[in-house]
Amino acid sequence: MLERLNQAMEHIERQLDGSVDVGELAQVAATSEYHLRRMFSALAGMPLSEYIRRRRLTVAGAEVLAGERTLLEIAVRYGYGSGEAFARAFRAVHGVGPGEARRTGAALSSQPRMTFRLIVDGSSSMRYRVVHKPEFNVVGAKARVPLVHSGPNQAIINFVRGIGDHARELLEELSDQEPHGILAVCDDLDPSRAEGTDLDYYHGVVTSASAPEGMATLTVPAGTWALFTTSGPTPEAIQALWRDVFTEWFPSNPYRSRPGPELLRTRMSADGSEADAELWLPVEREAD
Repeated sequence: MLERLNQAMEHIERQLDGSVDVGELAQVAATSEYHLRRMFSALAGMPLSEYIRRRRLTVAGAEVLAGERTLLEIAVRYGYGSGEAFARAFRAVHGVGPGEARRTGAALSSQPRMTFRLIVDGSSSMRYRVVHKPEFNVVGAKARVPLVHSGPNQAIINFVRGIGDHARELLEELSDQEPHGILAVCDDLDPSRAEGTDLDYYHGVVTSASAPEGMATLTVPAGTWALFTTSGPTPEAIQALWRDVFTEWFPSNPYRSRPGPELLRTRMSADGSEADAELWLPVEREAD
């Protein structure tokens, strides 16, 4: 998988002065566009679109300083419809406009070319199983919240606190399918998985029962799921599990992520400092 990702990175370099089509990148990487975006974000720590933008403006910056082309020619070459649009994008990355950079020889920012390598240390193993589930419903309270990669998600904390003990007890009574108990369900995430982008969050259960008044229902199509477990400090251990699945498990196994909600079941310690967690991710087998 990492070898194919590196081939996709080479393809980006060849297309920086043209159109970089993510569908073509997915073909080069021999995976789906959805999984490519997920894998890249997890491995690189930034959305694929942001990397392409930064690489393009890094190369454009070198041409601005070289002075061999007009600023408008450079703007058009790198896909900007006007000098003003190019100047805004240039300033956002380099902290200075292209005209000023050329006049003063200002220091510019540089986004290095990325390559991916697998580091094997043998220090840990991941416990997982793969199951097929028929169509099911998630029933629970729903909110639109921002994505947080590291540390507590205050929007989710505040939302869950406002649900109330009676509503939580009612939901727990409705749980009648695996995974059992109250779940944190994330759906409709932005493909970039960028920090701060919005997602649908359900505090709910998997059930065959109808939704109580005031609750929402999410119908999940039949499909294959990979289940991962972890224990440790919260939220660090859970966030590390998400990271490790994409940086270690997917590159080493014949599966890729597919669109669908992500389900998390947690059991907190008495003092709330640690948790046992089970993460369910929608997956499909990679094509041979």
